[in-house]
Amino acid sequence: MLGLCGVAASVVASSAAGAGAIAAIPAALGAVGFGAGGVAAGSAAAAAQAGMGGVVAAGGWFATAQSLAMGGALAVTLGTVGTALAAGAGVGGAAIAAAHVIGVLC
Repeated sequence: MLGLCGVAASVVASSAAGAGAIAAIPAALGAVGFGAGGVAAGSAAAAAQAGMGGVVAAGGWFATAQSLAMGGALAVTLGTVGTALAAGAGVGGAAIAAAHVIGVLC
């Protein structure tokens, strides 16, 4: 059974990992050609778009990826989630520090 410090450490680790994964999304999208100014010419994203015959379905994977790259509503939502996860890591770390201050051994 996990004690206070074990639970807090788990919160820190999982929150930090989640925030890191969300922070990596823009770089991953940029690496394949989705950008703030649109799809980069000659990129994997451009090839995928050409393969669609120039018709991109609203709400589909391609439109969603481009929206994220351009900072659309989903990007704002993911940013909020990332901030919440980072805050969770901070709360977990504070719990570990508090446990040490009050003399609870980890």
